[in-house]
Amino acid sequence: MTEQKQMDLNNLGNFVDVSAVRTDVSMKEIDQLIKVVKEFKCICASPMPFVTKYVIDALADCPETVVTGVVSFPAGADTTAMKIFTAKEMIQQGCQELDMVMNVSALKSQNYEYVRDDIKAVVEAAGNIPVKVILEACYLTDSEICKASEIIVEAGGSYVKTGTGWGPKPTTVDTIRLIRNAIGNAAKIKAAGGIRNLDTILEMYQTGCDRFGIGVRSAISIFKEAYERSQKPFPQIFESL
Repeated sequence: MTEQKQMDLNNLGNFVDVSAVRTDVSMKEIDQLIKVVKEFKCICASPMPFVTKYVIDALADCPETVVTGVVSFPAGADTTAMKIFTAKEMIQQGCQELDMVMNVSALKSQNYEYVRDDIKAVVEAAGNIPVKVILEACYLTDSEICKASEIIVEAGGSYVKTGTGWGPKPTTVDTIRLIRNAIGNAAKIKAAGGIRNLDTILEMYQTGCDRFGIGVRSAISIFKEAYERSQKPFPQIFESL
């Protein structure tokens, strides 16, 4: 049974990756992303590849925040060579973590060796850079989630990540529980996709989740909840965002 953990809301940013990777993201939202991670000292920012260097430069004075390079969003169906190229380019630009989408089609086709080799190749190309591997749980059955999680661990993934945020269904606490039971403590878990409130984060954290990927708009709302519960004044700059 997973030991119950309590999260310090004053340090919520230590667990939050703020993302801006939707198709329709504008530069205005990218700038909001930068403001949010700076203000709340978030552990990670996840932008689209073409603005990754822009975000890295903007966060140069925030050593507590790393920038993730996203690889093969959103389908994971790029060739392995394409994924390796993207991973290396993201690292060359200064990314200190990678979020890679697993080949969901190959997994559902039970081509497990391909899925494993695909992940392993990116992990090896990344060297010491942590690779969070996205299994896109909203498209998988429970047994497929467990199998994918096991493959990610076998291939050397640092995190099993639940989704890109592009899928039709949100990540649930049951999904976190399923993954944790499948892999034990062999890797960390990052929840992403449909996380809209603080209570969801707290319940997932107690279930064994380590990090949370949240879009800019939801992140502002969740931090506001945390400030209210901690009885701290919320920064007015975000009230209108």
